[in-house]
Amino acid sequence: MTEMQYYEPLKLTIAPQDEGMLVRTVLERRLGVSRKLMSRLKLTEQGITLNGQRVYTSVKVKAGDELAIRMEKETSDDILPEPMELDILYEDADLLLVNKPAGVIVHPTHGHYTGTLANGVVHYWQQRGEQVRFRPIHRLDQDTSGVVAIAKNPYVHQQLSEQMQQGKMDKEYYAFVYHLPSPSSGTVNEPIDRDPERPHIRIVTESGYPSITHYETITSYGNGAAALVKLKLETGRTHQIRVHMQHLGCPLIGDEMYGLIDMDESWMKEAEQAAGRQALHARLLAFTHPATGERMTITAPLPVDLLRLEQQLQTLAVY
Repeated sequence: MTEMQYYEPLKLTIAPQDEGMLVRTVLERRLGVSRKLMSRLKLTEQGITLNGQRVYTSVKVKAGDELAIRMEKETSDDILPEPMELDILYEDADLLLVNKPAGVIVHPTHGHYTGTLANGVVHYWQQRGEQVRFRPIHRLDQDTSGVVAIAKNPYVHQQLSEQMQQGKMDKEYYAFVYHLPSPSSGTVNEPIDRDPERPHIRIVTESGYPSITHYETITSYGNGAAALVKLKLETGRTHQIRVHMQHLGCPLIGDEMYGLIDMDESWMKEAEQAAGRQALHARLLAFTHPATGERMTITAPLPVDLLRLEQQLQTLAVY
């Protein structure tokens, strides 16, 4: 029988003010362990220990005690390892952040079992001898580039998912759009849902889900013919930025689903060709590291295709 392997334990020294608390209370209040993870830890051989000994969660702690949780290692056996060049922005024992290129799907789906970011990451970990399950914190559209965060254990995944749901994780995007937003900075607070006639399309509708996008114009090109816009999401609906910018009258350059229909000027066709996809890039992700408590900010530079688009837009004054 194969011996169980564990991730590095997460340890906590009991403070004087916590003396007398139950183990489960400390885990909930100090480490933010969810009920689901708590149940899982209880069933794990060395899941919850106090001073090195396995304990029930009903045991009371004393000041100076060392409480630790251990999670068994897992693998993504359902994901085929596949060599892939990865642009790794940050990695430690708990987290991996990569700069996803446009054209790559984050996780295998029906009809796309290979060529995804998951295939490449699983292969990368396998080559390094790491036994880790692929747990993305969030996803990007296939043709959106930028920062993707991947947790290496259930606790970190739970904690970062909660930060995202509670608005404690900052996500910042850059988008190249047609026209100049008016006003140049503001908030689009418009509900989004599926188009009943075209379920794969999202639309702004009064009956939709609350959706909030903050935007700020960074650069204007050609006297307002196009612009570079910085966006921050307060919610995370599917296609939210693309739908909200279309609603604002500033659709993303290169967006086949929500972009311009009539391109009667030559520079527009050139811009579409330069981008080759929706001109959207997830440039920044900021969060509190669940294991260290450190506030981290990870950024990804604009990729070559969007730099090419930017250079093309800078020549608009000659049109």
